[in-house]
Amino acid sequence: MPRLSSKERLLDAAAEVLLSKGAEALTLEAVARQAGVSKGGLFYHFPTKQALVAAMVDRLIKAFDQALAEVGAEPGDFLRAYLNATIPEHHTATNASADRVTAALLAAVLVDPAGLAPLRERFAAWQARLTDDGIDPAAATAVRLAIDGWWAARLLGLGEPDAALHEHTRRYLMEAIDRATRH
Repeated sequence: MPRLSSKERLLDAAAEVLLSKGAEALTLEAVARQAGVSKGGLFYHFPTKQALVAAMVDRLIKAFDQALAEVGAEPGDFLRAYLNATIPEHHTATNASADRVTAALLAAVLVDPAGLAPLRERFAAWQARLTDDGIDPAAATAVRLAIDGWWAARLLGLGEPDAALHEHTRRYLMEAIDRATRH
């Protein structure tokens, strides 16, 4: 397994601070302590808390973009990839952990709403790609909004479906995409 770069270790430490202590505890000092580095070592990579949070948002966006990178050229392929990248086939503890990091990061970004700008830009690009996915743009958008709503419900713990309903609902959305490709 390759060694993580100093920057990646610091971002992991920041995620751990967010998860264990909450967004209000995300300070440069706390991240340096969690990573076992000096504040100077942290400042080399992230001179401000905003720079740290921006790097965390950037990492989240890049991971999602990477999950969307291997898309076929058939109608609905991008929307299927969007569903697969957002809602796992089976709800597992690994997914819950990633959701917790995302939720904590979004809480931190809400302290500085300007930090959401890169995420807004990527969502606009993903939406543009969905409307050009070879299916009815309204159908693609309706499915995307259902996916995003489900994602938000999972992140915030708002009436998340149990495992059986999770799988059934995900299958339903995939079938909706398949139906849209036939029209």
